[in-house]
Amino acid sequence: MRNIEEIEKDIEKLTKTELKAFRRWFVDFDAQIWDKQIQEDADKGKLDDLASEAIKEFRTGKAKEI
Repeated sequence: MRNIEEIEKDIEKLTKTELKAFRRWFVDFDAQIWDKQIQEDADKGKLDDLASEAIKEFRTGKAKEI
């Protein structure tokens, strides 16, 4: 497996067009990982306390709908 330094060096060699494509890919890739983690945490109930607190603050006027 390649190490981070090797990957960084390869990224530095990309053309502007390639770098633009890489950025687009990485943003999508990172978002998918984030979404998966949030879903896993929600499924395990890890966000229940935060959700309850947010609902309570909304109902008492300390927060507003966005």
